[in-house]
Amino acid sequence: MKDLSDYRKSYEKKALLETDVPEDPMQLFKQWFHEVEDFGGLEEVNAMTVVTNGLDGFPKSRIVLLKQFTYEGFVFYTNYLSEKGKAIEANPRVALSFFWPTLERQVIIKGMAEKIAPNLSDGYFESRPLGSQLGAIVSPQSQIIPNREFLENQLKELEASAQSTTVQRPAHWGGYLVRPISVEFWQGRPNRLHDRLRYSVQNDFSWKLERLAP
Repeated sequence: MKDLSDYRKSYEKKALLETDVPEDPMQLFKQWFHEVEDFGGLEEVNAMTVVTNGLDGFPKSRIVLLKQFTYEGFVFYTNYLSEKGKAIEANPRVALSFFWPTLERQVIIKGMAEKIAPNLSDGYFESRPLGSQLGAIVSPQSQIIPNREFLENQLKELEASAQSTTVQRPAHWGGYLVRPISVEFWQGRPNRLHDRLRYSVQNDFSWKLERLAP
């Protein structure tokens, strides 16, 4: 068994202080996102972990790509009939997290997921490359399939018929908006005394800011 106890590093790149942050967490998220993007060294800054409460009673996490963020929250797209989609349908409470090691940062979000308007899903689907559109149609996401050839054969058949027609978004595929109820920003600091600031939404829709011990 490999011993990992000596895997250590000192976090010293940035600090996170109450005096330096805005009142709205989405403003800080935007600032951090672009700082990480500009810093470089990370292929997909928009990669995030989505955690749902599964129908089997177990939480499940997976990586998806954030496609939009606004003052309302965070948007990603998926198959509504997938394991993820069914879990959200049964319990819309989800968690999102981002890990940006280049600047020694994490963001952890708790929120409520809801489907976005169909016309918004249509617009995003139309912007995707043809191969991604067809892949969304042929894949029965999360279902058991016999082999790899099953998907490839389905794709070939659809490719042949899609050359002369516009591909329509399937009704079971679309976007979710996660409206945050809490957003925690984590900045690595020396001696494991990391900065953790948590925003929590209040009844009047303002945000309460608190510092958490690392």
